[in-house]
Amino acid sequence: MSGTTIDPFTGDNPLFSDLSKKELKAVARLFTPLTVAQGTVLAREGDLGREAMLISSGTARVERDGNKVATLGPGEFFGELALLTGARRMAMVTAETDMVVAALSRQEFAALLDTSPKLAQKILVDAVRRLHQNAA
Repeated sequence: MSGTTIDPFTGDNPLFSDLSKKELKAVARLFTPLTVAQGTVLAREGDLGREAMLISSGTARVERDGNKVATLGPGEFFGELALLTGARRMAMVTAETDMVVAALSRQEFAALLDTSPKLAQKILVDAVRRLHQNAA
């Protein structure tokens, strides 16, 4: 990935592209921005999920059973499956580069889904798509 920074709260991010300015402001207040160093484990396979994260800049490696299955970059969201289902993390996510992420706790994630039905639908559809990919 190019490492370009995408503001997660603008129309540049497809996840938020249908939201009004009022909805964007409400959503932005829920996120906690974090700077993450290369090599930091953001999610550990088998752990209980405590937060979901949106990548603002940088890239992360996704591994299942020690095998790389994906690379995530700006505008991509992860961790929502554990928050939605209460299940343990399905993969390990590690920062491949220095990153900026926006984190959502379980409570903030629930508030995010309540904030906008359009956004909730996008997140849920993406989560189901990834479940299908992982099952194949």
